[in-house]
Amino acid sequence: MPQLIGAIDSGTTSTRFMLFDQNGAVVGFDQQEHEQIFPRSGWVEHDPLEIWQQTQDVIRATLSKCNVHPSQIAAIGITNQRETAVMWDRRTGVPVCNAIVWQDTRTDRICRRLEEAGHASTVRQKAGLPLATYFTGPKFRWILENVDGAQEKADAGELICGTVDSWLIWQLTGGGVHVTDPTNASRTMLMDLETLAWDAELLDILDIPCSMLPEIRPSSAPAFYGKTAPDGPFAAEIPICGNLGDQQAATVGQTCFSPGEAKNTYGTGCFMILNTGKEIVHSRNGLLTTVCYQMGESAPVYALEGSIAMAGATVQWLRDELQLISSAAETEEIAQSVADSGGCYLVPAFSGLFAPHWRSDARGVIVGLTRYVNRAHIVRAALESICYQTREVLEAMNADSGVPLRQLKVDGGATVNDLLMQMQADIVGTEVIRPRIAETTSLGAAYAAGLAVGFWPDLESLRRQWRVDKVWQPQSDESERAQGYAGWQKAVERTLGWAE
Repeated sequence: MPQLIGAIDSGTTSTRFMLFDQNGAVVGFDQQEHEQIFPRSGWVEHDPLEIWQQTQDVIRATLSKCNVHPSQIAAIGITNQRETAVMWDRRTGVPVCNAIVWQDTRTDRICRRLEEAGHASTVRQKAGLPLATYFTGPKFRWILENVDGAQEKADAGELICGTVDSWLIWQLTGGGVHVTDPTNASRTMLMDLETLAWDAELLDILDIPCSMLPEIRPSSAPAFYGKTAPDGPFAAEIPICGNLGDQQAATVGQTCFSPGEAKNTYGTGCFMILNTGKEIVHSRNGLLTTVCYQMGESAPVYALEGSIAMAGATVQWLRDELQLISSAAETEEIAQSVADSGGCYLVPAFSGLFAPHWRSDARGVIVGLTRYVNRAHIVRAALESICYQTREVLEAMNADSGVPLRQLKVDGGATVNDLLMQMQADIVGTEVIRPRIAETTSLGAAYAAGLAVGFWPDLESLRRQWRVDKVWQPQSDESERAQGYAGWQKAVERTLGWAE
């Protein structure tokens, strides 16, 4: 009998393949970083063919390292960076251009055009989203308008498009299946939250042929996503039974199955999701209304989300562009060498500000600089920026839900930084809890696949597996928190209106 579940996690900076056993423990994995392409200021791209090649490589490497035969794998789950747009030829499978990444701001003019035409309220009501460069639909529109021949080929039915999950499932099934799930579809500005179907009015607003788009299927369903091709990296037919956008996958991995439960993922960006149950809650405070998951044919579960563009990416910027550090792991020791940030604030609005501001005209700033400020203060301010952005989202979430969150479940690579987690508890004034398995995104994708084939019987069995690794309690008092946050808000004001 198959003893394992596989999870493909195609993120913003890397792709990994992980194997989990029935206890939710990691059996093995392999991971590769892919290139970040910056053709112009504000543009961010990935090579879809590189992502597909690396997906094959990490699958083969994991199976080899763990001495696992494909027959031992009951099902495959997929999780992916959301909102990144891929468009490719239906016949050849060749992309028409590089993928446009969720951080990319080139669609600002398209979004402004739609706003000036009076479409903002329709998009917000039906899709639960603001008109922002973050989402996939405007990226599809940009490709059709700017890649030679793309519009004509799309109208002729020769091109298809999707987020990275659709691209990988297409490749894994040998070009046989073009699908997505509601969590990814709800980030396109093209799906109606109530019907979980592509909406004719939204498609018309963005002028995107429905024939290009993948079929929307549940996040977890037996064989609903087809099987891997025998000539692919698994060299076997394994059912693909789970598919979740990365932040929703982390929510499932954190077992936030009840309304009012929330998690925050610290990755390239920072993403807080609050489960609102079967109720669609339209935010009044700059958050996104999104699908949390849909298991089988059951009703979808919805969520409020606060999306922050720059978290781990800010640390990468310190390393790669400023060269203030040589590795992310150094930031904890460097930041601990000073008692505070010396009155310095870093607001990493490199792609504008996401939740709760949604200001594409914002750009990054460092303020409060004096001769006293040194490298360690700037590194500490970069870590604090992650925590302050999280506080902004948490306050919006409290206002929308009407229920102050008393604890925050955290996951993602940056949670290994104990200083960052203590800062987070101090800045938000809330208990911060890290689970034993910090990489819950891959685990959530595995859970979705395993539930579909009976590898795990139900959601409650997953909740019983969840274990606490460490808890941080706030050590600051309310006056300290208020003073620090007031300074942050002043710094945020300085970012606005910078980009034309």
